Amino acid sequence: MLATDTPLTDVVVSVSGVNINNMPTLMGDTVSLHAQGKITILYFFAPWCQVCHASIDNLQALYQKNEQIDVIAIAMDFTSNKEVMGFTSKHQLTFPIALGNEAIKQSFEISGYPSYYVLSEENVIISKSMGYSSELGLYLRSL
Repeated sequence: MLATDTPLTDVVVSVSGVNINNMPTLMGDTVSLHAQGKITILYFFAPWCQVCHASIDNLQALYQKNEQIDVIAIAMDFTSNKEVMGFTSKHQLTFPIALGNEAIKQSFEISGYPSYYVLSEENVIISKSMGYSSELGLYLRSL
């Protein structure tokens, strides 16, 4: 994983045609992975990951209860958009779901799922984690 205190501008902005300022989403539009004036959690997951299934509801609860925190989930290692849609529908996710690829995985140094980065309002990584996180654990990392 990338080191804390790493500015997002140090992450490769455009690799193999993927731009973190203009990531494709599951709904057919685009989203920036940059914080937009709020603490932002970037959540990298795979739809087949059982730990992701166990922890994603904690992330959804945190998002719903805290207007000062944004969440962007990035789907990785999926075989089809239908597979990602099945995951998001099962958990009734309301935050943006970006569609990642191998270049994003390498740029963010993702080695397992789920992986989280917490960005400050200034787009600097202030916390990171891999594996299961409770709602409280996610909240505390965002402080």
